[in-house]
Amino acid sequence: MKTLRPLTIVPLGLAISLLLNEASFAKPPITEIKNPLQIDPIILTGMSGGTVNTDCGYISTTPSQVIEMTDSVPYLQLRVESEGQATLLIDGPGGRFCVLSNDDLKSKPKLSGYWTKGKYSVYVGELSKQNYNYTLSISQQQQK
Repeated sequence: MKTLRPLTIVPLGLAISLLLNEASFAKPPITEIKNPLQIDPIILTGMSGGTVNTDCGYISTTPSQVIEMTDSVPYLQLRVESEGQATLLIDGPGGRFCVLSNDDLKSKPKLSGYWTKGKYSVYVGELSKQNYNYTLSISQQQQK
């Protein structure tokens, strides 16, 4: 009977470690941005939308991406592309900014300008309750 004790402890320990490890999956990785960009554009991907209905569409409870600016950058553009009607909500040192899609599906929400040093939570939302794959591009190139 005493030989069964390790067999019950090991699965319990494994289950606890898996649960604790699962919590780390909920946090998006931090993308560090240095001036000038080493790679331009930086491309990040994920799923748009979520369950939280906001003034910036449906977003997830956690940020889609977290961006850390190591220095202030005179010009930076974030642009999101998706099959749906994506939105872009950015919460950072300079405030909270929302960019909505136009009514057409060809709209690509973008926000550009001066970016202050600090941490930015980026939510890629959706005007509908749907979820779509998205591509977020970060660039210092001024596009017309």
